[in-house]
Amino acid sequence: MSQLTFNLQPTRRALTVSELTARIRDLLGKNFTDIWVEGEISNCREAQSGHIYFTLKDDRSQVRCVFFKQQQRGIRFRPEDGLHVTVRGSISVYEARGEYQIYVENLEPVGLGALQLAFEQLKKRLEAEGLFAAERKKPLPMLPSRIGLITSPRGAAVRDVVRILRRRFPNVHLMVYPVRVQGEGAAAEIVKALKFFNQKKLVDVLILARGGGSMEDLWVFNEESLARAIAASEIPVISGVGHETDFTVADFVADVRASTPSAAAELVVQTRREFDRRVADLRDTLASLVRYRLLDLSKRVHELSARRGFRRPLDLLRQQRQRADEMTSRLALGLRARLEQSRKRFTALQLRIATFDFRVKISAFRLRLEKCSADLGVRAEGLLRTKRERLERLALQLHERSPLKVLERGYAIASDARGNLLRDAAQVQLGDAVSIQLHRGRLSTEVKKKEGS
Repeated sequence: MSQLTFNLQPTRRALTVSELTARIRDLLGKNFTDIWVEGEISNCREAQSGHIYFTLKDDRSQVRCVFFKQQQRGIRFRPEDGLHVTVRGSISVYEARGEYQIYVENLEPVGLGALQLAFEQLKKRLEAEGLFAAERKKPLPMLPSRIGLITSPRGAAVRDVVRILRRRFPNVHLMVYPVRVQGEGAAAEIVKALKFFNQKKLVDVLILARGGGSMEDLWVFNEESLARAIAASEIPVISGVGHETDFTVADFVADVRASTPSAAAELVVQTRREFDRRVADLRDTLASLVRYRLLDLSKRVHELSARRGFRRPLDLLRQQRQRADEMTSRLALGLRARLEQSRKRFTALQLRIATFDFRVKISAFRLRLEKCSADLGVRAEGLLRTKRERLERLALQLHERSPLKVLERGYAIASDARGNLLRDAAQVQLGDAVSIQLHRGRLSTEVKKKEGS
């Protein structure tokens, strides 16, 4: 009979740390896919990649959070320590450390609005950098003849500015750079406009204008890139954005803040009006001073002229006038006498020239010239005849002694292939080519036989 054995102890299988972490990750990911968690931010830091890591805590617990860069689009404010926020996201486990954390997809401040918080954060940061300091702001030009206007061409702001400038400043040159003043990409267009005017140096002052609206409508003027572009502008910038109660970061950075676009135009006109008024005041003051000075000097002249000391200068002046008249008369008489003397001398010379006849001398010179020409012709002809006769004698002698004359009598001139004259049979060998010059023509032959000399 066989014996049965029973093993009542269950089979035990141990999980690895990675398997346990993966199971926890799956469990958390399945049950906590879309949650909202409220708490205070601490240990906030931003990595070089742009991802933000922070801890969300309350008075008893804390949890790690990761806010990836691609999820930060649309977030106007920056997370920082001490900020009370509500985060929306999902929970998972970072397996490398076995820690669970919230992967944040959205972030909202508690209490203060997100736009207002972002406005306060940027304002605080730029103020700490000194961009709001009064000493760095540029004064407006006294007489701006060219004004640049950066605004929307379809808004009411451009019409208000043009109307005021045309009514109070008719000779101003206004250059409008059309941009969007609301929506995505509007800040980049305004920054481009600021850079354009600063590079071209076309205007003396810039007006940045936009009508009123909500904080969302005016948010483009709270962008950090626009604030830094205004601060970097070499041309003075007037910010006329919104209504009187609206404030933007651009207002704090600009050199002058106007409550409205119309007020910005008034500021530019005011500088011209003050200058004109100052010029008018100075002109009136100068005219009064000149009149007073003239009256004072005139009175003094009358007082001095009444004294006896001025009678002597008058007598001297009369004497000098009389002496000048006498000298003028003497000078006129001397000039007339000199002119008459010159006229007589000219008449005498003219008579001498008339009595002197050049035709006789010219005839004598002509006869002498003809005689010299004839003598020269005779001498030249005799010399030429003598030269010609000598040339003929030399030519005849040369002809009689010419080798060609010898060839007429039956003689010949032999030369080898190189043109050397042959005077001896030893100069050539059998088979050499020989050229023979006759009186008429030339023969070429070959040496067949040689005989001794």
